[in-house]
Amino acid sequence: MLFAILSIFVVAALAPVVHRATGRHSGWVLALLPAALFVYFASFVPTVAAGETVRLAWQWMPGLDVQFSFLIDGLSLMFALLIAGIGVFVVSYAGRYLEGHRDLGRFYVLILSFMGSMLGLVLADNIILMFIFWELTSITSYLLIGFNHEQLKARKAALQGLIVTVGGGLALLAGLVLLGVASGSWELSEILAGEDSLHEHALYLPLVILILLGTFTKSAQFPFHFWLPNAMAAPTPVSAYLHSATMVKAGVYLMARLNPELGGTELWTWTLGLFGAVTMFTGAWMAIQSTEIKKLLAYSTVMALGTLTMLIGIDSPYAAMAGATFLLAHSLYKGALFMLAGSIDHGTGEKEVPNMGGLRRAMPLTAAFSVIAALSLAGLPPLFGFVGKELMLEAALGAPDALGVVLPLLAVASAILVVAVAAIVGLRPFFGARPEYARTPHESPGAMLAGPAVLATLGLIFGIFPALAQPLVVATATSIHGADPEMQLKLWHGINLPLGLSLLSLAAGLVIYRFWDSVRAGIGRVMAPAFRVAPERGYDRFMDGLVWFSAFQTRVLQNGYLRTYVMVTMLTTVALVLATFATLGGLEITVSFADILVHEWVIAALVALAALFVATTNSRLAAVASLGIIGFGVSLIYVFFSAPDLGITQVLVETLTVILLVLVLFRLPGFLKFSNPLTRVRDVIASLVVGVTMTAVLMATLGVQYFPAISEYHIAESEPSAYGRNIVNVILVDFRALDTLGELFVLALAAVGVYAMIKFRAEDRKS
Repeated sequence: MLFAILSIFVVAALAPVVHRATGRHSGWVLALLPAALFVYFASFVPTVAAGETVRLAWQWMPGLDVQFSFLIDGLSLMFALLIAGIGVFVVSYAGRYLEGHRDLGRFYVLILSFMGSMLGLVLADNIILMFIFWELTSITSYLLIGFNHEQLKARKAALQGLIVTVGGGLALLAGLVLLGVASGSWELSEILAGEDSLHEHALYLPLVILILLGTFTKSAQFPFHFWLPNAMAAPTPVSAYLHSATMVKAGVYLMARLNPELGGTELWTWTLGLFGAVTMFTGAWMAIQSTEIKKLLAYSTVMALGTLTMLIGIDSPYAAMAGATFLLAHSLYKGALFMLAGSIDHGTGEKEVPNMGGLRRAMPLTAAFSVIAALSLAGLPPLFGFVGKELMLEAALGAPDALGVVLPLLAVASAILVVAVAAIVGLRPFFGARPEYARTPHESPGAMLAGPAVLATLGLIFGIFPALAQPLVVATATSIHGADPEMQLKLWHGINLPLGLSLLSLAAGLVIYRFWDSVRAGIGRVMAPAFRVAPERGYDRFMDGLVWFSAFQTRVLQNGYLRTYVMVTMLTTVALVLATFATLGGLEITVSFADILVHEWVIAALVALAALFVATTNSRLAAVASLGIIGFGVSLIYVFFSAPDLGITQVLVETLTVILLVLVLFRLPGFLKFSNPLTRVRDVIASLVVGVTMTAVLMATLGVQYFPAISEYHIAESEPSAYGRNIVNVILVDFRALDTLGELFVLALAAVGVYAMIKFRAEDRKS
């Protein structure tokens, strides 16, 4: 398992070399790895279908109880198969779609790294390891969305996606830490198998809120849905992979993974149910108003992600089966539709659906596979999307309490709009009058049609023979619900309410499709005021405010004056120290001054007076001399306390420092102006606060010792281990040899600097 995941990153690093060696066939060559991984993960299907799980673990950070552990059950296996399987076609598709692109080698690196990150995320059992892969998906998706970095649109969309998802990722990290603390384990398998429920734990509310904030941003739930359609600035292979099997479903995966432990409460059910349903309807509503084919598909993905979130929140056997079925069906038809949209763009140069039509003769295979995939998107029999749609409507009708009314209404309204969207992307480009295109329409090459052909055909096969998908779907539903739903997938459930609602959505959706242009124009007029307060507007306002605040704090704090930096740093340190002591009960100073001798008092007073003189004199030379007095006074203290070696070192350092400062100060111009009285008063107060606080902290720490003094070890081991009786020398030469070596380098460099300033002065060179 570990090799399977790491192998992707190894091949990603070698991808540019492979591309240069294999040329236009590089997509197929690199697709061999995800194909092999698909076969490898498929070998686990019998084990998982039998109700067993596979867990593999290696020690990573045992001191923190963090393992390199992986878990394979129905849910993780479903995602792994989708990631690897669709990855085969995305990589091979990209080889021809981006053929001739100067950065195709870089694209392979990013898409394979993205694949490895997503696999690691869904297979990780340790929540810290999972979070690392979670953030890797954000970083790699940022680079993929901004792949065409010369375009402002791509850079802006990439940054937007990164800020939204990484911002949510910070909340997720806090939530996962709380989850580990509350459950007492960092392993998902142990958390889910725990006997004690977390529902009554004091941390349940904050950890659920934080985790859902992270998952909502990742899976584009309302009101964070706006970043996903904008991510269509990425090349089509990225869009196909992002929407069908990878990043945007990471949040759905985590909600489904934690549902058995965190679900079952009103907080979980109502939050996921309502936000999921609102996202579902918002996605379908926005799709109807879009005209670019990739935007249409992107908003339909928002609809699908909302549907999956809603089903997880309902948490019933029907909802679990519907979620697993819908997940598989959506991956198949959405991956196919995005790649087919890329084929249309590749073959015609057109992206706007209203400008398309009549392509069925020039692109017959693209038209056929588009119709099949679109029928599955619309939820029509005998496609697999119909099976998932029927289960979804049944689950919505069975939602608890008031959700049993709200969710079915939003589900039916969304289904109506999705039928219209499916007709727009599946019929409009291929039927009707053929307009003039920028390029002569032509069919795509085999590498670009292989993926859509396989994925659309699988949607048809699983619809006609749903028993083929039964083992994997049931295993996935078991992981989501926490128990075997004991249901059979069927294409025909008889005449019932969900079937009636499906027929209603079909009829109403076709009507909307027939009058799409008028409907779109009417919605645009009605919704214009709402767009001004849309969530994306809030994001733009936030970014503007962030830029303003950055400029403000730069003017105030990062103003180029070293004294400001020192003051802010020291006062912040004092504030944190005082707040800590106030929280812990204050300072306890137990230092006694009875043993201090008269000459030690004299040296301390001399050092203090020299420091005061440095702060008050207007003469630079006098200030340097006073600094020297401070340094030489400290060296005397070292000597009196039996550390002559340190005293000698201090004398050398002070001598060099004084010489260096004198030589520098003679080169400086006179003071342009002195600080005003108010500034000097501020500086005096700040200095007193910092000095008193640090002195009090040092005096308090002298009376506290949590561990035995290391000096006892040095005294005991100086002669037997280092063969020296001068303990200070032994410490410097043996116990801290590298530290001493570093000090020697510093002294040597300082000496060279002083020598250079004396020897190579400008007037000496002239003479």
